[in-house]
Amino acid sequence: MVKRIIEIGGNILNKDDIEDLIAIMDRSNLSEIEIADGKTKIVLRKNGAAFAPDLSRSYALQPNIPTVPIETDIPIQTTSSENLYIIKSPMVGTFYAAPSPDSDTFVRIGSKIEKDFPVCILEAMKVMNEIQADVTGIIREIFVQNGQPVEFGQPLFKVEIC
Repeated sequence: MVKRIIEIGGNILNKDDIEDLIAIMDRSNLSEIEIADGKTKIVLRKNGAAFAPDLSRSYALQPNIPTVPIETDIPIQTTSSENLYIIKSPMVGTFYAAPSPDSDTFVRIGSKIEKDFPVCILEAMKVMNEIQADVTGIIREIFVQNGQPVEFGQPLFKVEIC
């Protein structure tokens, strides 16, 4: 769960403000909202809207981003769907599976996690945001690859609740 406040031109946007903007988009014909001041920019796009990520900015921060393989610790086991929870992206950004290029990944398939355990980092607007688990359980599936752009609400992990 990300707890982040964004300041735009002296005004503060919190999670509720951003959710209100998303609700406005859902009720309208808008496919994109962009809010910017001199240093900060927030872009919200509806699913299906044209999206071409500006990868030059992401790679300018870390020009040698290695691919971090996501391996399995424990074989995948079949579970009932009522015990499964999906950790979704709370923002648009770039997914990083490890805290740094030289570090091990936060989690792998089969990793046991506790609530508030860090599972990944999402980079948004040059800020690294540590994403924490909402539940205690076992990682059963990882839906994205290291360095991949993700959308708001996009599934990141499938967790078997225990």
